[in-house]
Amino acid sequence: MSPRRVPVSRRDRPAKALLSREGLVATALRIMHDEGLERVTMRRLASELDTGPASLYVYVRNTAELHGALLDELLLGLELPAEAVAAGRPKGSVERWREGLVELLCGYTALLLGHPSLARSVLTLRPSGPNYLRLIEALLGLLRAGGVPERQAAWGVDLLLQHATATAAEQGTRDESVDADGEIHTQAMAIREATGDEYPNIGLVRDELFSGTGEQRLRWMFAALIEGVATTATPA
Repeated sequence: MSPRRVPVSRRDRPAKALLSREGLVATALRIMHDEGLERVTMRRLASELDTGPASLYVYVRNTAELHGALLDELLLGLELPAEAVAAGRPKGSVERWREGLVELLCGYTALLLGHPSLARSVLTLRPSGPNYLRLIEALLGLLRAGGVPERQAAWGVDLLLQHATATAAEQGTRDESVDADGEIHTQAMAIREATGDEYPNIGLVRDELFSGTGEQRLRWMFAALIEGVATTATPA
């Protein structure tokens, strides 16, 4: 026979930590770092915080808002270039605005590459946290520093962030694939074996299709997009 359980008085139990949005997000961030975003569920968070799942919806409306809050917390570690000031006028030379944009977008992409599941989620979100707004503010400041018209700058921010997020989601997902190397090898073999008669354009640039490092391609991609944003007028 098992010994009888001795009840513990409420006065002797440790007091529960007060629930808060900050505590909820911090707990979710820890679980995401340790186990992945898939393990960040309301039921799991409620268990960690010693409460019921329903009580968490006081602090976040749904999972999408929680994911947005996680992104905003991560963005605390993203360094914004000094040239991106509120008025859109850099402290340094105007010529550095493109460099600042590329650096900022590469940093944002690298941040999301560490969390592919979050990157996939962010693709369908409309983040609105203060740190995400600071990111938008910095991008707009740099674009305006380069003399990009306001409407082009506004539309360009959406394009640049969308492309950065999609790149992180795609590359991060590939890195998680157990057969990623095999898929790359299969594609490379198909390109090499493509005949010039049937695929003349592939034959002309065959050696360039896989040239360059990942970082070189990422920087070139953003530079090309920025050039397009700066020179392509928006419709009337």
